Formats: sequence, structure tokens, C-alpha cells
Amino acid sequence: MKSIGVLTSGGDAPGMNAAIRAVVRTGTYYDINVCGVRRGYNGLLHGEIKEMPARSVSEILQRGGTCLMTARCLEFKTPEGIEKAIHIAKVFGLDGLIVIGGDGSFRGAQALSNAGLPTIAMPGTIDNDISCSEYTVGYDTCLNTVKDAVDKIRDTASSHERCSVIEVMGRAAGYIALEAAIACGADVVLIPEKKYDFSEDVLRPILEAKTRGKKHSIVIVAEGIGGVIEMAKDIEMATGIESRATILGHVQRGGSPTVRDRVMASRMGSRCVELLLEGKQNRIVCVRDGKITDVDINEGLNMTKQIPEDMIKLAEKLAI
Repeated sequence: MKSIGVLTSGGDAPGMNAAIRAVVRTGTYYDINVCGVRRGYNGLLHGEIKEMPARSVSEILQRGGTCLMTARCLEFKTPEGIEKAIHIAKVFGLDGLIVIGGDGSFRGAQALSNAGLPTIAMPGTIDNDISCSEYTVGYDTCLNTVKDAVDKIRDTASSHERCSVIEVMGRAAGYIALEAAIACGADVVLIPEKKYDFSEDVLRPILEAKTRGKKHSIVIVAEGIGGVIEMAKDIEMATGIESRATILGHVQRGGSPTVRDRVMASRMGSRCVELLLEGKQNRIVCVRDGKITDVDINEGLNMTKQIPEDMIKLAEKLAI
């Protein structure tokens, strides 16, 4: 293993740069040449590959996003695209590849490994929805961004005695919504993993809070539920409480990564390099039982992940 590549794929996440830095510096430590692949799998197909010496990753640890950039690539999903990617990797002398991203990125890594290019993947996504890992790089920074936004929205909601309905990201997963609700003291949280009744689970808590003398309400809705604009209108019509909807959107993806994301990204990125040195491939570096470990990509992609029931119950208890 003399030369390896590293790329970021899928949605960007705070901490990706820390992971890239860890790959480059660990590679340098073991006297391995590290090349950065720009624009994900699209860049791999088009030869956007450049050597990254140790000093090339200076001053990126604290930056959000990804210095290697990311892009979608439909061509890569075809057998011809995979064959072309393998050819390009050989042209640039890559003996292995490290992929930082989510489920879709992992399937690309799986295809490359099956085609003969040793590949290691690590989870970089704000959604925390990678089934084989308890934690994904970018999640903590996202939660802190949501927390700051909800705290500010609460100031206005309290001043105007409003109900604020706030949509957070997460695709089909409710991890961001649930933990943000607990951290911000939301009255209601709606997540895809739990069915809800509008009258019982939304209107009733809001009206009960008003009866207790509360001057405002916070409703946090996961992206997978959606419909916050109409929901705010329905709440106002049913309760008479002035209601406003806010979709936080892509502000949740950016920002300087937290200490936790920087450290986790560094540990995972470094471990990716070591796995390639150990002759392993087709693996996902992940967090299980609080420890950095790795699983086979095929196994990892078939795993399921469920939000702990005690967290859902805790949100209900604290909203009383």
C-alpha cells in the first residue's frame, strides 16, 4: 500500500475536513502517498486527483464543509462507471481508497471493493442515520446549530406569545429532531419513527401548556414528517394561538465542527488508513458500544437502527 486516495461524497457535514486531515497526516506518518479526489465519485471518473502532502491540510481542521468538495454522479452507478473508476484509479497508481459519506457513498465503496479496489468507508452525515454506527461525523455540530436557532426563535415566540413550528433536517430519520427537542425543551416533537395523532399529540400538549400559564410553544418536526407551514396554520385555526413555521434548512449543514466532531473524525479517518495497511478492505469504520471499530460493508448496509424508546419517553416526560 504505497498510494491511497480519499474522497467525500453525498451531503457535506462538519468534520469532513478533520477526517481528510487525519487521513493525510496518518498516511504521511506511515510513509504513504495520499491523493485527494475532488468532487466525490464524479471527480474519480474524471481524474480530478491531486497529491496531498502533510502541509496541504493545514488550517482545515476548524472549517465546515469539505475542501475536496462533493457532487452527484449518475454515471458512477452503472457497471461502465465502476469499470472506468477502477481504470482511473490504476492510472493514478492508487492502491486503495477511503470514502467519507453516508449510505449511498458506502454502496459506491462496496462496488469498488467488489471490482478490485480496496476501499474503506467512514460515516460523515449530519443525520446520524448510518445503521451500523452509533454516531456519524457532523451530527453534534448540527445539533448545536439547531439548538442555537431554536433558542433564538423561542425569544420571539415568547415575546409574541406564539407557537413556533420548526422543521429540522434528518431525511427519514428523527435523531436530530428528538435530541434537539430534549435539548431545547420543546412541547412537541414529531419524528418518522413514531406515528402521531394531530389532535392528541400536537394540539393537546399545546393547549395544556397554555392552561398551565405557558406563553409560547415550540413544536419540532423532523424533515421526514414535513408539512410545517400547513401544520402551523392548522394549529392556529384549531387553538386560536398565533403560529409561525420555520424551516431551518441547509444552515444545519455548515459551521465550524465541534470538539466532538473534530476528535471523532480524526479517530475514524486515521483508523481508515490503518485498516488499508492491515490489508483489509470493504469495511466501514464505525462507533459501536462507544468504541471505534469496523464492520463489513455488506453487513453494515443490511443492519437496522432504531431510536431508543427511552429517548422518546424522556422527551414526553420533560414536556409536561
